[in-house]
Amino acid sequence: MSEGSSPALIVVSGSPGSGKTTLAHRVARTLGCPAICRDEIKQGMVHTARDGGELDKRTLTAFFDVVGVLLRAGVTVVAEAAFQDRLWRPNLEPLADLARIRVVRCVAAAATAHERIDRRFRESPLRAAHSDHALLQAIAEGDYTVDSFVPISMDVPTLTVDTTHGYDPKFQEIVAFAS
Repeated sequence: MSEGSSPALIVVSGSPGSGKTTLAHRVARTLGCPAICRDEIKQGMVHTARDGGELDKRTLTAFFDVVGVLLRAGVTVVAEAAFQDRLWRPNLEPLADLARIRVVRCVAAAATAHERIDRRFRESPLRAAHSDHALLQAIAEGDYTVDSFVPISMDVPTLTVDTTHGYDPKFQEIVAFAS
């Protein structure tokens, strides 16, 4: 990481199936910092939540509590979620007082994103905590497209990364941006 008085918060976002979790973990490993992934927190809570709405609220609270604790301790963090502007920006903005925020916005071709969602739904029993089946149904019925995703709108450095075929820009450029 480059020197600075505050840690960095690298926000990796994008629509479902855009490759954000894979990229977040790779960036975190390269930078030597933790990756805090919303879906992984939700998967860890699935056994204790009483209903879907409560699970989503508890996940959101836990996610931002963990990120905040780490940033206040001076830890650079890669935070990953399908951050849509309306829900996530109000929770991210206060973190600007604690960290230098960078947004990495993942995008992928619709067919690629759909295939990734379908594959993880079929191959990972951990995905039971999520609404992948309903998402796949909405895609099939034309009720959801990757274009309907509303990305975070904050006045911070932002890099769009196309993950359809690897990374564009190249991974080294993503790391340079993040640091």
